[in-house]
Amino acid sequence: MSDKYKFHNIDGAYFVTFTIVEWIKVLEDDSYKRLITDNISFYQKNKGLIVYGYCIMPNHVHMIIQAGDRFTVSEILRDLKKFTSRAIVRKLEEEKPEGYLTILNQFIEAGKPLKRIKSHKVWQDGNMAKLAYSNKFLMEKLSYIHNNPVEYGLCHFPWDYEFSSAINYSGKAGLVDVELLSLQMNKIR
Repeated sequence: MSDKYKFHNIDGAYFVTFTIVEWIKVLEDDSYKRLITDNISFYQKNKGLIVYGYCIMPNHVHMIIQAGDRFTVSEILRDLKKFTSRAIVRKLEEEKPEGYLTILNQFIEAGKPLKRIKSHKVWQDGNMAKLAYSNKFLMEKLSYIHNNPVEYGLCHFPWDYEFSSAINYSGKAGLVDVELLSLQMNKIR
């Protein structure tokens, strides 16, 4: 794997993107997005994850995050993806929505070539991690995250999309607690 997207600065804040294999829109249903928000909240409370921005799209997740003192961003994302993979598969198997067998088979096929995958591979490898190195970079990525649902046609205004920190930045409570970014870089360790 390329060093381009690795977590080199353990204290730094990162813009990350993780994607469902084959870009399957398994997160199109809001209940699957809630699995992700619930897990993000769990990792905030239990592993010190700091979230500055996020957006959960139908087939991928964008976040600006930083680790607390006990765990690294890499460890947190590894565990978050592992747990949500299992939760997504379990939910598909229990609820049996239309097309679920096709999705489960795609997850199985994606995992077959990899010895480390025992059954289903839900998330693509990697997190496309980019170190937040300036205010300009942070604001560009935050704007990109918040405008992603608008560009995708999921809403007219960023703050109307329930599964995004744009709500938090509009002054309302969102589904995930967010540390609001200001133009002060000292906000980021």
